[in-house]
Amino acid sequence: MAAQQAPTQSQPPEEPISIPDHLDGIAYLYGHPLLNSLSPTLHQTVYNTLGLNWSQIPLSSVYGSSPTYPPPYTRSPPIEKFLNSIRANPKFVGSSVTMPWKVNIMAHLDDLTEDARQAGACNTIFLRKENGQKICVGTNTDCIGIREALLQNRLEGSTDQFKGKPALIIGGGGTARTAIYVLRKWLGSSKIYIVNRDAAEVEAILKEDEKRNPSANKAAIIPVTDPAEAEKLESPAAIVSGIPNYPPRTPEELNAREVVTSFLNGGSNNDGKYKGVILEMCYHPVPWTEIAQLASSSGWKVILGSEALIWQGVEQAKLWTGQDVVAVPGLVDKIKDVAAKAIAAKAPAAANL
Repeated sequence: MAAQQAPTQSQPPEEPISIPDHLDGIAYLYGHPLLNSLSPTLHQTVYNTLGLNWSQIPLSSVYGSSPTYPPPYTRSPPIEKFLNSIRANPKFVGSSVTMPWKVNIMAHLDDLTEDARQAGACNTIFLRKENGQKICVGTNTDCIGIREALLQNRLEGSTDQFKGKPALIIGGGGTARTAIYVLRKWLGSSKIYIVNRDAAEVEAILKEDEKRNPSANKAAIIPVTDPAEAEKLESPAAIVSGIPNYPPRTPEELNAREVVTSFLNGGSNNDGKYKGVILEMCYHPVPWTEIAQLASSSGWKVILGSEALIWQGVEQAKLWTGQDVVAVPGLVDKIKDVAAKAIAAKAPAAANL
């Protein structure tokens, strides 16, 4: 008999789908590699406060000696195996969904909310009962996370800061798609500039958007690739940055950074202090990124990505527990404190990598 082949770095072993006997309710975090996710910690804070014997279990974990990835990491189970397991699990209450499954899982779920359809991605599964059957519904609470992070941190004295004003998106991935939906639906942006190193990614966003939103009345998405053009455009009231935190190196990255810098340098203070707000979605490995520093130095109010993480997690907790967790005295503040401490603890280690 041939010897069993050891797992390679390109094909690490799947993480088993565990159903601990001691828990009354089980949520999952589905994706990989999940090395730095704060989701289980934040959800545990909610469950403990509500007196629930629940836990969120990551379905991917690191093995080996390296603190970074890739590799080494385990991979999460295939979609079919995961969904078959949760449908048969009487303790299942819901799941977070992260990369690489956010888009592919949508076709396998029983139903989707409008938020998931419009954002083009699912980051949350919750249960709905229909005729005694469990229906697995996909939604996108990142929409709520981005919305609340911006609205909860708007400039002082401004109740209508974003409506009828331009917005800017930095990036061309899932965060950009979600932000477009949020800026249109809830913030009332007049137009949405987009800056990204990859023109093909922007073109894909434009084509997808035309299919999902053929209306001529929607806020237009305007790609900007020239720093000089950015200087002449009306200054955005809100910026959402969804790119990794590393120095630009390629010609395309360097040009995109120049365009962003032009936007940041433009405009004037709207409340006597800030030009507007920027939500920096990247909080790993450090919460204060190069983009955050550039924005702060140019007079923008920086909102850390942990804010969006918290509010999307709060929305997940509402769906899974059936309780208005925001109304629980002190719970949101407790979640924010736990997140801040967890991020601060990771930052020194990241700085030494």
